[in-house]
Amino acid sequence: MAGDLFGDETPAGREAAATGPVPLAERLRPRTLADVVGQEHLTGPEGTIGRMVAAGQLSSIILWGPPGTGKTTIARLLAEAVGMRFAPLSAVFSGVADLRQAFADAEKMAAAGKRTLLFVDEIHRFNRAQQDGFLPYVERGTVVLVGATTENPSFALNAALLSRAQVLVLNRLGEDALAALVDRAEADVGRPLPVTDDARAALIASADGDGRFLLNQVETLFSAALDTPLDPAELAQFLHRRMPVYDKDRDGHYNLISALHKALRGSDPQASLYWLARMLVAGEEPLYVLRRITRFASEDIGLADPQALVQCLAAKDAYQFLGSPEGELAVVQACLYCATAPKSNAAYAAQKAAWAAARETGSLAPPANILNAPTKLMKDLGYGAGYSYDHDAPDGFSGDNYWPDGMKPADLYRPVDRGFEKRIAERMAWWDERRLALRNEG
Repeated sequence: MAGDLFGDETPAGREAAATGPVPLAERLRPRTLADVVGQEHLTGPEGTIGRMVAAGQLSSIILWGPPGTGKTTIARLLAEAVGMRFAPLSAVFSGVADLRQAFADAEKMAAAGKRTLLFVDEIHRFNRAQQDGFLPYVERGTVVLVGATTENPSFALNAALLSRAQVLVLNRLGEDALAALVDRAEADVGRPLPVTDDARAALIASADGDGRFLLNQVETLFSAALDTPLDPAELAQFLHRRMPVYDKDRDGHYNLISALHKALRGSDPQASLYWLARMLVAGEEPLYVLRRITRFASEDIGLADPQALVQCLAAKDAYQFLGSPEGELAVVQACLYCATAPKSNAAYAAQKAAWAAARETGSLAPPANILNAPTKLMKDLGYGAGYSYDHDAPDGFSGDNYWPDGMKPADLYRPVDRGFEKRIAERMAWWDERRLALRNEG
């Protein structure tokens, strides 16, 4: 199964540790919940896990957090703290037969008076039917289920399973927690890490909250024969560059595009550019990002600056013409244009209101005065009667009625008092005044 913050917990992993050099991460594996760093909001005396342990009663839980934050370690220590049997599985390597065997073993242990904590790593990788298979064993108390996932449980897990388990969120490890891991590594090895203070800070920052990654890098440094401490530049050359954690079809993908959208909406070009860079550096398809920015141009800018949509479409043409990396500058230009443009969601709100009105009044016919009358019968029925040709009217505005009979005119589009829409609002206000005046004259 996949390991977590402090190494592999599979029998194969334990065997390897017993027959060969024990990895640093395994040597530093916490022995109690109090030793787990960075998750005190859960493992501390007032935390959910701390309270469960104090009461000696565990309920099924889902541990949701980034890689390398201690999910497997916490599950194992939970079982030890309350005297339960720890049975680990990985959804990556396990199938239906493995699940059946795990449940059968748990039932035998229950008959002997020993309860089982069934830990399922990457639980979101089980399909819906497999997730449903947990339900009767959880309900009967055959197992206490502890699932671990890096994906949003709301989307990745069945509602039925979620209703029977409490979701606990693990934090990305902060600088203090990561520094504590380095301190423990130095104490275990018996000498300081062969880096300068600045390089040490850079090493911690490069871990990006992943304790397992940090300890692997620390072990690499300790295993090298370094005559002098490395400075940040030398450290960067010595260690392989860490690729950003980013799954294009999972939470990382949607979280970053959401962050970009919100920064654009908040008119923060600096943050917008940062989130754009995070996605492109991680390997996101530039045209996907540009599609989302183009949607933003209509949804959050609209007619407050009609050029925003033009800029986005021009960026698409430029990127398709130039390709990467040259064409990515056009994506940057579109991003910055949208971030600094006046904002309005009036067109977006108008669409929703118009669609709702159309669904509610879909059977109403247009008023007869604006219907074409190509035949004598249609003319006799009043089609086109009384229609006013706007170009013949003073100011090019007739003030005619264009709403179905039986439906009051609706106020669907409400331009804001910003950007180009301010001018549109002035025009609409003038038309409303003329329309009212013409009706009074009539």
